[in-house]
Amino acid sequence: MSFVLTFCTVALDVLGQRTLCLLCLLTFVTRFGSLLFLLCRLVLCFLQSVCFQQQEGDSVNRALIGSGDDPASRTQLGFVAGVVPRERVFAFERMLWRISRGNVLLRRADIEEPLNDPATGNLLQKTVFVAFYQGEELKARVKKVCTGFHATLYPSPATSQGRLNMVQEVKTRLEDLTLVLNQTADHRQRVLLTVAKELPTWTVMVRKMKAIYHTMNCFNMDVTKKCLIGECWVASHDLNLIHQALADGGKAVGSTIPSFLNVIKTSEEPPTYNRTNNFTQGFQNLIDAYGIASYGEVNPALYTIITFPFLFAVMFGDLGHGFILTVFAAWMVICEKKLMKKKSTNEIWNIFFGGRYIILLMGLFSMYTGLVYNDIFSKSINIFGSSWRQNYNRSTVLNNTMLTLDPSSADYIKKPYPFGIDPVWQLASNKIMFLNTYKMKLSIIIGVIHMIFGVFLSVPNHLHKGEGIYILLEFLPQLVFLLALFFYLVLLMFLKFFLYSGENDQTNPLHGIHCAPQILIMFINMVLVKPPTVPGADDNNGGDKSNNTLVCDPFMYSGQDAVQKTLVGVALFCIPFMLFAKPLYLIYFKNKKLDHKAGSNGDVGSEMQVLNGAAAGAFDEGSGEEHEEEPASELFIHQVIHTIEYVLSTVSHTASYLRLWALSLAHSQLSDVLWNRVLTLGFGYGDYFGGVVLYIIFAVWAFFTIAILVLMEGLSAFLHTLRLHWVEFMSKFYVGLGHSFQPFSFKNIMEESEETE
Repeated sequence: MSFVLTFCTVALDVLGQRTLCLLCLLTFVTRFGSLLFLLCRLVLCFLQSVCFQQQEGDSVNRALIGSGDDPASRTQLGFVAGVVPRERVFAFERMLWRISRGNVLLRRADIEEPLNDPATGNLLQKTVFVAFYQGEELKARVKKVCTGFHATLYPSPATSQGRLNMVQEVKTRLEDLTLVLNQTADHRQRVLLTVAKELPTWTVMVRKMKAIYHTMNCFNMDVTKKCLIGECWVASHDLNLIHQALADGGKAVGSTIPSFLNVIKTSEEPPTYNRTNNFTQGFQNLIDAYGIASYGEVNPALYTIITFPFLFAVMFGDLGHGFILTVFAAWMVICEKKLMKKKSTNEIWNIFFGGRYIILLMGLFSMYTGLVYNDIFSKSINIFGSSWRQNYNRSTVLNNTMLTLDPSSADYIKKPYPFGIDPVWQLASNKIMFLNTYKMKLSIIIGVIHMIFGVFLSVPNHLHKGEGIYILLEFLPQLVFLLALFFYLVLLMFLKFFLYSGENDQTNPLHGIHCAPQILIMFINMVLVKPPTVPGADDNNGGDKSNNTLVCDPFMYSGQDAVQKTLVGVALFCIPFMLFAKPLYLIYFKNKKLDHKAGSNGDVGSEMQVLNGAAAGAFDEGSGEEHEEEPASELFIHQVIHTIEYVLSTVSHTASYLRLWALSLAHSQLSDVLWNRVLTLGFGYGDYFGGVVLYIIFAVWAFFTIAILVLMEGLSAFLHTLRLHWVEFMSKFYVGLGHSFQPFSFKNIMEESEETE
């Protein structure tokens, strides 16, 4: 036993020599047999326990994740860390699990604050992750997956101290970068503020430079390539200004070769340039909407300044409504500069503002015609005192609803109302009948005079084109036809006004109201060459009720029948004259070609020639063209169409001017309805309640007055006036087949650029 104990003690002291101990034990077992087998097992168990404790102590002091430099680290865990887009994190995790068959441990956490993409500046949502693996093969696979999912990997030391040092370095770098970014942002802000102040100026400069270079690209270069030659249209009135501008430009740049300007003769039709200002621009736009005038053609815009608002006022005649238009337009005119600076994008407002001067004149003329009609919100004003008196006694006035005032008696003081319509007609039961007759005749008179004026304006057009013979072949027959029929109708209206009156019923019954002829029936009988209708023949007494033997004269003056037949004959003669005169002249007296040749490019100097003759040939092509003659058949067909159109249009256009009467009557009746059916409802209440009711009803009346009578009726009258000018007036002389002159203007360029933006 002592030997065994000694052996065990030696075995315990010499732990490092495990092989020798085992050999000794095996020898001992061999010698001593089974008796010591149990003891050997106990010693082996003890040795295994001691060896396990030693290995466990070594594992505590050794890191689980190797640094990679130690060969033993191949059996230890490695890791990669980085960030991946949040929307890809689930697919990223699933792919790592698949390639490693579950042998990769992934830990992730969402970054709460979004990150800025340095390339695009957009905000990105990221997720930070750490993936643990074992072995070089898994390491390569994990990195490939990270690359495929666009994950950003960041290096991380294996030791804790190294990681702490890296964190400190990163914080230091972040502070430095934050400082640099803040300083950069401040500098950029200062630069942008400076640029923002100069940007409008730079924008204007760039646009002007682009326009200048674009225009210069249209120039041609001479053979020496030292001079630019350009051809353009210039207003004759501005030639001196252009000469001065060229001289000033040469001095400003210090050019040794002076710029010069030559006038070129050409057969091309020049563009049309009408100088306008703020006042006339609106009227010119109305004409240009129909068609641009040809070069040298009469411009109707000048006459439209008066005729357009006047014809509008005939249909819109009301002192109150005209005052509303005038106040609105006057506000736009007075605040013109302030309103122009706002540059509104509202299309409706821009239309109203562009036509502010048209609206102003329409309002002023409407106030004038309102005074003529003696109509202000459907009521009349008694300024000069009525010319009518009632001489009935009190009982007669109280017992009769309606009383008759006889102009041939003392009821009329034989002096007409000084200006406009007598206010007594506002109370008359036959007010509408009187106003219908008055406005209908007024419309025909204005329409015929307007058309005759349009025919006269064709004379300057013929003279400008060098076609003075057309004054005889076209203008005179057209004028005579219009005068012989419709101007004679106007004269009959004035004759009836001066010859027949109710004052003559007692003194001269033949010129009293019972013998007054109907002008329309007389005119129809004149055209149809029928015997005239005897005035008053439809009465039971055949004339004056006080004189059963009175027979009215069917004619207004002696020799009227012969005059009317002569006028009809002259008018009928004008039709074939207009039909055949012009074609025959073109066939027999103008059977030659117009061979007007123009110069090519003008002499711009003996040393200069246009490169490749580009500009020189431009005008040669236009000047060398010959006007082809039309066949005789086409001349006659064209003239037949023109003659039929003119003859029929004189009738239809005269009737078309009756719209002046129709719209004026409709406007006055609508105004009367709003007053009598709406506003008067508030006059039936008293005390304080009546004041509240009147306030509300007045608001309703004012709303409908502006919405219906001013806006809707005003727009309707405007469109009808526009039609009367475009069709009835301008068709007599205006063609409008020209093209507008577009001068080089920085103002127009800037306005067009702003509109495109």
